[in-house]
Amino acid sequence: MAEASRWIPRREQGRRLLSNCRCDAELTERPELTRILYVDDEADLREIAAMSLELDPEFEVRTAASGAEALEQARQWQPALILLDVMMPGMDGPATLAALQVDPATVTIPVAFITAKTHPRHVTNLKALGARAVLAKPFDPMSLAGTVRALLEP
Repeated sequence: MAEASRWIPRREQGRRLLSNCRCDAELTERPELTRILYVDDEADLREIAAMSLELDPEFEVRTAASGAEALEQARQWQPALILLDVMMPGMDGPATLAALQVDPATVTIPVAFITAKTHPRHVTNLKALGARAVLAKPFDPMSLAGTVRALLEP
């Protein structure tokens, strides 16, 4: 039981190790990381997505569990891209996107929906709302960073 209480998620272990490490790279100016906000009400998917995206050393990832939390983080943090679950309790993905589109602080942030509903008609409807893309859920954790990088290209 004592062992379980000492468990630290792998991502947090890595952060702790890196925060204790001083190296020459810290002495040089580092380019700003590309900020990605992943929004999903399912905690497991948030963790998997964050770990997958953080495999890319140029991404900084934050997660949100609800549409309301996503709006707050988007305003404060100004991510380069928001990956947004469609079906969430309370404020769903389309309602969250609509709120982002009318807020001057977030109107320019691109959004890609993530959904299990990938019927072409559904995808067309989501894109018509203003989404840059619609990604299938479940996603491949090993290719998520590459997909996001492609979405960020002009």
